[in-house]
Amino acid sequence: MSDVHNLPILRHLRLLFDYDAWANREVVRGLGAGPAPERAVALMAHIVAADRLWIDRLVRRPQRMPVWPALALQECGEIAEDVAREWRAILGTLDEVPLTEPRDYVNTKGESWSSNVGDVLLHVLLHSAYHRGQIASTVRAAGGEPAYTDYIHAVRAGFVASAAGAV
Repeated sequence: MSDVHNLPILRHLRLLFDYDAWANREVVRGLGAGPAPERAVALMAHIVAADRLWIDRLVRRPQRMPVWPALALQECGEIAEDVAREWRAILGTLDEVPLTEPRDYVNTKGESWSSNVGDVLLHVLLHSAYHRGQIASTVRAAGGEPAYTDYIHAVRAGFVASAAGAV
Protein backbone atom coordinates (compact mmCIF):
# COMPACT_ATOMS: atom_id res chain seq x y z
CA MET A 1 0.00 0.00 0.00
CA SER A 2 1.34 3.43 -0.95
CA ASP A 3 2.24 5.88 1.79
CA VAL A 4 0.27 8.88 0.48
CA HIS A 5 2.04 11.24 2.89
CA ASN A 6 5.38 10.47 1.23
CA LEU A 7 4.30 11.53 -2.26
CA PRO A 8 4.83 15.34 -2.07
CA ILE A 9 8.09 14.81 -0.20
CA LEU A 10 9.26 12.26 -2.77
CA ARG A 11 8.50 14.64 -5.63
CA HIS A 12 10.61 17.26 -3.88
CA LEU A 13 13.43 14.78 -3.17
CA ARG A 14 13.45 13.74 -6.83
CA LEU A 15 13.85 17.39 -7.80
CA LEU A 16 16.70 17.82 -5.33
CA PHE A 17 18.46 14.71 -6.60
CA ASP A 18 18.07 16.03 -10.17
CA TYR A 19 19.75 19.22 -8.98
CA ASP A 20 22.47 17.23 -7.22
CA ALA A 21 23.21 15.24 -10.39
CA TRP A 22 23.34 18.45 -12.45
CA ALA A 23 25.64 20.14 -9.92
CA ASN A 24 28.00 17.15 -9.89
CA ARG A 25 28.14 17.17 -13.69
CA GLU A 26 28.90 20.90 -13.64
CA VAL A 27 31.75 20.41 -11.17
CA VAL A 28 33.27 17.61 -13.23
CA ARG A 29 32.91 19.70 -16.39
CA GLY A 30 34.45 22.71 -14.67
CA LEU A 31 37.38 20.73 -13.31
CA GLY A 32 37.97 19.28 -16.76
CA ALA A 33 38.20 22.74 -18.33
CA GLY A 34 41.56 23.52 -16.80
CA PRO A 35 44.23 22.12 -14.59
CA ALA A 36 42.22 20.66 -11.74
CA PRO A 37 43.74 20.83 -8.26
CA GLU A 38 44.39 17.33 -6.92
CA ARG A 39 42.42 18.11 -3.76
CA ALA A 40 39.38 19.10 -5.84
CA VAL A 41 39.46 15.85 -7.79
CA ALA A 42 39.88 13.89 -4.53
CA LEU A 43 36.81 15.63 -3.10
CA MET A 44 34.80 14.87 -6.23
CA ALA A 45 35.87 11.23 -5.97
CA HIS A 46 34.69 11.23 -2.37
CA ILE A 47 31.30 12.69 -3.34
CA VAL A 48 30.59 9.96 -5.89
CA ALA A 49 31.99 7.21 -3.65
CA ALA A 50 29.85 8.35 -0.72
CA ASP A 51 26.78 8.42 -2.98
CA ARG A 52 27.54 4.86 -4.01
CA LEU A 53 28.11 3.86 -0.38
CA TRP A 54 24.72 5.21 0.70
CA ILE A 55 23.02 3.55 -2.26
CA ASP A 56 24.58 0.25 -1.20
CA ARG A 57 23.34 0.76 2.35
CA LEU A 58 19.81 1.64 1.24
CA VAL A 59 19.49 -1.41 -1.02
CA ARG A 60 21.24 -3.59 1.57
CA ARG A 61 24.25 -4.74 -0.43
CA PRO A 62 27.97 -4.80 0.37
CA GLN A 63 29.98 -1.63 -0.08
CA ARG A 64 31.37 -1.50 -3.64
CA MET A 65 34.19 1.01 -3.22
CA PRO A 66 36.16 2.82 -0.54
CA VAL A 67 34.78 6.13 0.70
CA TRP A 68 37.98 8.00 -0.34
CA PRO A 69 38.98 6.29 -3.61
CA ALA A 70 41.81 7.46 -5.85
CA LEU A 71 39.92 8.26 -9.06
CA ALA A 72 40.75 10.22 -12.18
CA LEU A 73 38.37 13.03 -13.06
CA GLN A 74 36.91 11.04 -15.96
CA GLU A 75 36.12 8.17 -13.59
CA CYS A 76 34.41 10.64 -11.24
CA GLY A 77 32.21 11.79 -14.11
CA GLU A 78 31.32 8.24 -15.12
CA ILE A 79 30.47 7.23 -11.56
CA ALA A 80 28.50 10.47 -11.05
CA GLU A 81 26.30 9.49 -14.01
CA ASP A 82 25.93 5.94 -12.67
CA VAL A 83 24.88 7.09 -9.20
CA ALA A 84 22.45 9.64 -10.69
CA ARG A 85 20.73 6.78 -12.54
CA GLU A 86 20.76 4.65 -9.38
CA TRP A 87 19.24 7.46 -7.30
CA ARG A 88 16.47 7.96 -9.87
CA ALA A 89 15.72 4.24 -9.73
CA ILE A 90 15.71 4.16 -5.93
CA LEU A 91 13.55 7.27 -5.67
CA GLY A 92 11.15 5.66 -8.14
CA THR A 93 10.54 2.82 -5.68
CA LEU A 94 10.08 4.83 -2.50
CA ASP A 95 6.39 5.59 -2.86
CA GLU A 96 5.88 2.14 -1.33
CA VAL A 97 8.44 2.63 1.47
CA PRO A 98 7.88 4.94 4.44
CA LEU A 99 10.70 7.48 4.67
CA THR A 100 10.86 6.59 8.36
CA GLU A 101 11.80 3.00 7.57
CA PRO A 102 15.14 2.19 9.20
CA ARG A 103 18.23 0.91 7.44
CA ASP A 104 20.80 -0.90 9.55
CA TYR A 105 24.42 -0.68 8.41
CA VAL A 106 27.99 -0.74 9.56
CA ASN A 107 29.92 2.47 8.91
CA THR A 108 33.48 2.70 7.61
CA LYS A 109 34.77 2.65 11.21
CA GLY A 110 33.05 -0.69 11.83
CA GLU A 111 30.32 0.82 14.02
CA SER A 112 26.74 -0.43 13.74
CA TRP A 113 24.07 2.21 13.09
CA SER A 114 20.48 2.53 11.99
CA SER A 115 19.21 5.55 10.05
CA ASN A 116 15.84 6.10 8.45
CA VAL A 117 15.55 6.35 4.67
CA GLY A 118 14.52 10.01 4.70
CA ASP A 119 17.50 11.03 6.83
CA VAL A 120 19.87 9.13 4.55
CA LEU A 121 18.49 10.89 1.47
CA LEU A 122 18.80 14.32 3.07
CA HIS A 123 22.31 13.50 4.30
CA VAL A 124 23.44 12.53 0.79
CA LEU A 125 22.22 15.83 -0.65
CA LEU A 126 23.79 17.95 2.08
CA HIS A 127 27.03 15.96 2.03
CA SER A 128 27.46 16.55 -1.69
CA ALA A 129 26.70 20.27 -1.40
CA TYR A 130 29.20 20.62 1.46
CA HIS A 131 32.00 19.02 -0.52
CA ARG A 132 31.12 20.91 -3.71
CA GLY A 133 31.66 24.05 -1.65
CA GLN A 134 35.08 22.76 -0.63
CA ILE A 135 35.86 22.07 -4.29
CA ALA A 136 34.86 25.63 -5.23
CA SER A 137 37.13 27.04 -2.50
CA THR A 138 40.00 24.83 -3.61
CA VAL A 139 39.64 25.83 -7.26
CA ARG A 140 39.40 29.52 -6.36
CA ALA A 141 42.47 29.29 -4.09
CA ALA A 142 44.39 27.78 -7.01
CA GLY A 143 43.46 30.78 -9.18
CA GLY A 144 40.64 29.12 -11.09
CA GLU A 145 36.95 29.85 -11.50
CA PRO A 146 34.77 27.16 -9.92
CA ALA A 147 31.64 25.78 -11.53
CA TYR A 148 28.54 27.83 -10.75
CA THR A 149 26.29 25.29 -9.04
CA ASP A 150 23.88 27.42 -7.02
CA TYR A 151 20.45 25.83 -6.86
CA ILE A 152 18.62 29.02 -7.81
CA HIS A 153 20.86 29.40 -10.87
CA ALA A 154 19.95 25.87 -11.94
CA VAL A 155 16.24 26.68 -11.63
CA ARG A 156 16.43 30.12 -13.31
CA ALA A 157 18.43 28.69 -16.22
CA GLY A 158 16.03 25.75 -16.61
CA PHE A 159 18.61 23.09 -15.78
CA VAL A 160 16.27 21.66 -13.14
CA ALA A 161 12.55 22.11 -12.50
CA SER A 162 11.25 24.59 -9.96
CA ALA A 163 10.34 23.34 -6.50
CA ALA A 164 6.97 25.09 -6.90
CA GLY A 165 5.86 22.23 -9.14
CA ALA A 166 7.32 19.54 -6.90
CA VAL A 167 5.13 19.89 -3.80
